[in-house]
Amino acid sequence: MTGQVPSRAVVVAGKVMTMTLAELVTSNAALRGEVRRSHEALKIAQLTIDKMKVELAYLRRMKYGRSSERLEHPQLELVGGQVVQPVVEPPADDDSDDGLKSNVTSLEKERKKREPKTRPGLRELPAHLPRRTVVHTPQGGCGCTACGGGLREIGQDVSEVLDYEPGTFHVVRHVRPKLACAGCKTITQALAPSRPMDRCMAGAGLLTHIAVSKFADHVPLYRLCQIYGRDGVEMSRSTITDMVGNCGLLLTPLAEAVGRYVLKADKVHGDDTPIRALGGKGEKAHTGRLWVYVRDDRPSGDKTPPAVWFQYSADRKGEHPARHLKNYSGILQADAYSGYNAIYKDARILEAGCWSHARRKLWDIHVKQKRLPGTLAHEGLVRIGEVFKVEAEVNGRSALRRRRMRQARTAPVLKELKSWMNETLAQVSAKSPMALAIGYSLSNWTALTNFVDDGRIDAHNNTAERALRGVAIGRKNYLHVGSDAGGHTAAVMYTLLGTAKLNGINPQRYLRHVLERIADHPSNRIDELLPWAVAAKWADDASAKDMPLAA
Repeated sequence: MTGQVPSRAVVVAGKVMTMTLAELVTSNAALRGEVRRSHEALKIAQLTIDKMKVELAYLRRMKYGRSSERLEHPQLELVGGQVVQPVVEPPADDDSDDGLKSNVTSLEKERKKREPKTRPGLRELPAHLPRRTVVHTPQGGCGCTACGGGLREIGQDVSEVLDYEPGTFHVVRHVRPKLACAGCKTITQALAPSRPMDRCMAGAGLLTHIAVSKFADHVPLYRLCQIYGRDGVEMSRSTITDMVGNCGLLLTPLAEAVGRYVLKADKVHGDDTPIRALGGKGEKAHTGRLWVYVRDDRPSGDKTPPAVWFQYSADRKGEHPARHLKNYSGILQADAYSGYNAIYKDARILEAGCWSHARRKLWDIHVKQKRLPGTLAHEGLVRIGEVFKVEAEVNGRSALRRRRMRQARTAPVLKELKSWMNETLAQVSAKSPMALAIGYSLSNWTALTNFVDDGRIDAHNNTAERALRGVAIGRKNYLHVGSDAGGHTAAVMYTLLGTAKLNGINPQRYLRHVLERIADHPSNRIDELLPWAVAAKWADDASAKDMPLAA
């Protein structure tokens, strides 16, 4: 039987088949290859599932969860955070003198005992509010109910209650008498007072209330119609919509002035957010974008007034920020959106990254891992927390001081962080969420570390994100803008109201001041109506009223 290849009997599907050894080896190798491919496919599927879980956790947190990304108290100690401990003050013993108690009662202490004590958490009612006094006299009048004698006042108890009366409508009648001269028959009449908008029945106060209610208090226009209807003032939604649109057109030059002011800064924070826009008759709704640019150098000790400038576009193409910033040169602090790449190419604008974005990617993984300490995501958060610890200390200091402290303390932390990221990246799968989170930081490392050598730059872009918070709340209420024109109107309103709030100015008072004057205001002096200019004028007027008259 020499020269014959040995064979083996193999049972396949209940049938006995004879296979040679070579065929068995080939079949075994094919099965091993198939098993290996199955394992690789399963591994890729598992990584995809993990990635989708992280994205799902992120979307759930964005829609339903809390927005805070703070670590818990035990983890705060790892990142240098300090948990505030209650301060226990030792009881003061004013009655003791060299260990001997006195039996003489202090009159001052007795007066303090009789003074009304305010419960913790309560404050005095604001002194600037008008007071309406209501005197409650006894039922018996001025006579004593016991003996019939006369009563005299020996004191009074006073308590204050904060009350509120809803806003009310009133009609202002402008009467212009016609005066005629009996001698020359000349007729004289005063000029008609100007209105914010021609042929509009709404005054500056009503227009202000509508705009502030929607863009600052996030009340949809249909709800305003219902509120006004309860007071007997029936106004259709289309009428109010036209009023808001005309206000946007009227205030556009002022919003453009704010934009010019913002782009004069050395550093601008930029970001964008989606907003749904209806397409009009026969057209589909689409997702527009509101772009925000913020000038706020207060973290670097600059006292220049802050400002925010909004722009609307029908899509998110990179041509829009390129158009907005075509005349700007300086620092743009933004996320790693690829639409900004074109404006960085000519070195006219320096890119500054955001550590909050880089940290958020690790935070999403940390949340998915039930916030367990000791994981790679948690270790990354702890290391980034050291950067934010230094930032909390340098906030509000001069740019030079910030640069020196960062070079001394932040630079070593970032060097260790980069080494840790490179080591971790070599340990995890290339398609895992952890690799993607680390890859974001490493691929944008230059932009993320530019703040170390320039004290004007912040370590994060939270300034722009805070400016967009009002938009995020508003779109949950009014859901969409009526058209692209409505998007431009929203950009104008958010610009003026947001800038007023950044400067600590009451947006209601400011916008009414502007609407009462802007129709007749010279266009070449539009800067006089900027929020900080108006606030300075109010301060000068108030000081002039308080100034005593000369004898």
